This record gives sequence, C-alpha cells and structure tokens, in this order.
Amino acid sequence: MRSLIVRRGVGPDEADDIIQEAFARLEAYTQAKEVLSREAFLMRTAQNLVRDRARRQRAAPFENVTFDLELVADASPHPDEIVQGRERLRRVQTGLDRLDPLSRRCLLARRIDGLSFGEIAARERMTVAAVEKRVARAVLFLVRWMDGW
Repeated sequence: MRSLIVRRGVGPDEADDIIQEAFARLEAYTQAKEVLSREAFLMRTAQNLVRDRARRQRAAPFENVTFDLELVADASPHPDEIVQGRERLRRVQTGLDRLDPLSRRCLLARRIDGLSFGEIAARERMTVAAVEKRVARAVLFLVRWMDGW
C-alpha cells in the first residue's frame, strides 16, 4: 500500500500518514458495518485519501507550505541596541582622544589599517618593540576605559 501511495507522488512521511488514516477509517467503519475484504477497503480508502489530498493541493497550493521565519523576520537591531551601540562608540572615541597621538596612530594603524608592527615601526621611525609596547598599552587603556560599558 505504501509503494502505491508513493508512486502517486506522495512523500514517504505523508504516505505513512495516509496509511494511518486509512487504518483509522477502517476501524471506525467496522464498528458499524461488516467489511468483506479489509485489504480492499484499505487500498480503496488510501487511494481516495491520495485523490482528496491532490484536490486540496490544487485548490489551495500554498496551504501546507512552511515558511522559514528567520528569512522573514527583521534581523536589524532593536532601537535600544542602536542607541546603546552609539553610546559605546562615543565612549571609545573619547578613550581614543585621551591617548597620546603617537599611541593612537600606532593602535589605529595596527587595528584599522591592518599594518604589521614592522610597517608601523618603519613609518613612525621607531623600533618594533616600541610599537608593540605602545599598542599593548593603548589596548590595555581602552579595555580599562570601556570596563563596565
């Protein structure tokens, strides 16, 4: 019975549902009337259920379609998150303004421009160790500055 249903274009999961429904209808029918051939009754009921399912799909093709709400839902942040993010950016900008100009340039060159310590050292005419130390101190200052925000 399952293979007959699947050959008619019904998926395996739905075929199992149709078979279960056919058995349920057989059980309900035998409560009131006598059935001469249980197998024939099940096959005819399954065929009718498949036909009814096809009619319903033609009448309402989008009825059983499931939508992925992640694709429909707005993924943009909430207004309060936007305000909080802007406040954090202002706090970071204030912290960057408090750094000495050389440390700020080294930190931004490393973090924003993606330059290596050697490239920054050559550009600022410093040793690599001095640039590393300045960047490390600037990061530590900003971490402490932003603590609690």
